[in-house]
Amino acid sequence: MGILSKIFTWWDGATIGTSLWSSRNGEHVGTDAQGNKYYRAKKAKTTEGYERRWVIYAGANDASRVPSEWHGWLHHSYDDVPESHLPPARIWEADYTPNATGTVAAYRPQGALERGGRRAAATGDYEAWSPDA
Repeated sequence: MGILSKIFTWWDGATIGTSLWSSRNGEHVGTDAQGNKYYRAKKAKTTEGYERRWVIYAGANDASRVPSEWHGWLHHSYDDVPESHLPPARIWEADYTPNATGTVAAYRPQGALERGGRRAAATGDYEAWSPDA
C-alpha cells in the first residue's frame, strides 16, 4: 500500500508529484525535530520578489506541526535558516503537542455535552442590560 498511498493521498506526507517537484526545483535547507523537511526554490521567485519556501511534513499535514522558528522562516520574517542563528530553547518553553480538536483528548469544559451537559447553577448576580435602564 506504500506506493499507492503516495500516488493517491495528500494528507499524510507528500505525494510522488510533490516529492519529484521538490527534488528537481527545490533545495533542501533543513529538517526540524519532528522530521518535517524545509525547502527553498532554486531559481523561481514570486511576483513580489520573494523566494518560494515550503515544507513537506513527516506524517499528517497539519500546519500546527511547524515549530515557531521554522514558521518565521517560511513567512520571510528572516532570511537565515533557523538553526544557524536562533538562541537555544529556554527551560520554560514547552514541547510541541498536536492539535487535539476533534479527538478524545480535546478540552471539554464543565457543561459540555460530551461531559453530560450539566453545569453549575447560575448564582443570580447577573443583571441583563436593558435600554430603559
